[in-house]
Amino acid sequence: MQFYIKHSLPGRIRVGYDKAEVAPRQAALAQSLLSVQEGVIQATYNTITGTFLLYYDPKIISEKEVLAFFKAMSSKYLNDEQMLASVQEPQKQSSLLGILIQMTIKHFIKSLLPSPARLVFRAFNLTPRILKGLRPLIHGNPFHAEVLDATAITMALVTGDMRTASNINFLLNIGETIEDFTKKQSYTNLANTILSENDKVQLVKGKTEKTVHLYEVKVGDTIAVRTGGMIPVDGEVIRGEALVDQSTITGEPLAVEKHAEDSVFAGTVLQEGELFVKVRVVGSQTKVQNILSMIDTSQQYKVSSQIRSEHLADQLVKWNFLLAISTFFFTRNITKVVATLMVDYSCAMKLAAPIAILSAMREAAQNGILVKGGKFLEDAANADTVVFDKTGTLTAATPQLSRIIPFHGMTENDVLRTAACLEEHFAHPVAKAIVNASNAKKLKHPEDHAKVEYVIAHGIATTLNGKRLLIGSKHFIFEDEKVKMPKGLEKIQEEAIQNGESLLYLAEKNQLLGILTITDPVRENAADIVRSLHQSGITNCTMITGDDEGAARTAANCTGIDHYISRALPEDKVAYIKKQQKKGHKVIMIGDGINDAPALATANTGIAMGDSAAITGETADIVLAADDGLEGLVKIRTMGTRLMKKIDTNNEGIVVVNTALMFGGLFGVVPPATAALLHNLSTILFSVKAAQPLLK
Repeated sequence: MQFYIKHSLPGRIRVGYDKAEVAPRQAALAQSLLSVQEGVIQATYNTITGTFLLYYDPKIISEKEVLAFFKAMSSKYLNDEQMLASVQEPQKQSSLLGILIQMTIKHFIKSLLPSPARLVFRAFNLTPRILKGLRPLIHGNPFHAEVLDATAITMALVTGDMRTASNINFLLNIGETIEDFTKKQSYTNLANTILSENDKVQLVKGKTEKTVHLYEVKVGDTIAVRTGGMIPVDGEVIRGEALVDQSTITGEPLAVEKHAEDSVFAGTVLQEGELFVKVRVVGSQTKVQNILSMIDTSQQYKVSSQIRSEHLADQLVKWNFLLAISTFFFTRNITKVVATLMVDYSCAMKLAAPIAILSAMREAAQNGILVKGGKFLEDAANADTVVFDKTGTLTAATPQLSRIIPFHGMTENDVLRTAACLEEHFAHPVAKAIVNASNAKKLKHPEDHAKVEYVIAHGIATTLNGKRLLIGSKHFIFEDEKVKMPKGLEKIQEEAIQNGESLLYLAEKNQLLGILTITDPVRENAADIVRSLHQSGITNCTMITGDDEGAARTAANCTGIDHYISRALPEDKVAYIKKQQKKGHKVIMIGDGINDAPALATANTGIAMGDSAAITGETADIVLAADDGLEGLVKIRTMGTRLMKKIDTNNEGIVVVNTALMFGGLFGVVPPATAALLHNLSTILFSVKAAQPLLK
């Protein structure tokens, strides 16, 4: 039995096998054998694709050892009758071809029945279709595709052609089955693509915390969630206090206070504070429902091309009836009338557009990009202005600590150790730079400080050894907290401006303890991305940052940004976006920090970087891939443009093909059953075309 690697990442491997060699029950047995091996965290299999997916701990076993497990599973084990009897036969997943074959067999078996029984079955099958066509009439909507179908069947019955009526109904059932299966498959494919159990959480063991994958968390474990983080599980708070935004679950507009013994839910966002949560339901289970809910919600955000196609489809039904009436008036041929009624524009138009959108969302997900609705792809395609955050967006996701300037008798290591103690609780790139620098020097942090308070866009405050400890911007330290300015500070600030460095100030009570200078190099491809956006029709690329003038100017010069605004607060970003929108511009906002969330919500399209804070990703309309950087922004714009063109081109083709079929029925070239068959076939072909990838 041959096994081979299809895809591999550290701690995750997908292994393929020959479905002719390995039966479904053998695959189930192999899963059981793999799951109990030391170091294997999770093992699943898919009998349709012929693959196993394994998550393993690289610290315990290597990829080579994982492959050795597969090589060891020879026919000796997988053909062992006793072992095979210990696992259940996997349930077969239905295929479209299998469903259609069953429907066809049943239809023709019924046609072989004696005449009385055949009439009963046909009446039983035709009645629901006719009643379905009556509903729109009762509600005052005669120009509906279901009315067309019911009219065609009724006219065939009136002429006594029960067989034609039955065949038409059968073909209509085939068409509906294909539509339902195709749309369901599009939903399932998108959900499976988006669903990833590689999310990281803070697992608490005693007095220590460990970063682990979400799929490693079990019921009864305790996890820690802090300001800006998304709660990944359903559970009960065992300690801590926080404000939690539950609007995605309960619809409550305001954040709710959470304390010990309160329940929290997966997908909600911790706005401020810290919670330790005992897991009640594993996050991967609840996340599936969140993703499916997101996909359902995304259908509310229809693109204008989809809305136009649906409206056009409804309008064209009138012309179907007009053509049918005209055909009867001039030919008195019921067969030709039925043939013209068998073709409508509604099926293909109303199916192809949503499939195109779901396929685009799936393709984006395959590229690591989460798109929460087709409308946001359209808005990104129509935008003419892009507003960038700087740190972690235009610049590299890993800023570097360049200098430490101590004051008040502190050493450089003292300043770095204390700063890292505060910053280690937050995921912002600047915080990571300080913590990484401290770890590189193997400095031990103080652990007896009080709860850390994050002041959005300003800094961090806590209490250490009974004294208030602060770290943050110049505005926060010297203006808000009234810390005394030491001599020589202006010269240091001027040097930093010239060097394009950002300054963080560490203070205790009203005394400055030290200054940390941060260099934040722009991403290597940032200039190319800005150039590509300009070439795609973006006329204004603006960077708005809370950094000092020097750092902002340096980044703008390196990237080719049209405008920049430095020393900005979150409300300044919102004000700028609203100003541009009042001028008639369509705005994309892209950022990564908690302070970018209001601007993302205000923009026509809010895009979050892949490694953004959870609250930022929740607010954004689109979340880019963590390892793709800004390239995802160009991909989104390209996909949006091509999606709009695809929907419009499909609609034109649908009108041409179905109009040709109608006139074929009118001139007697295409009989009713053939018209229904060709109509369904064209719907399938346009749906297949709609599902084609947008990116080459």
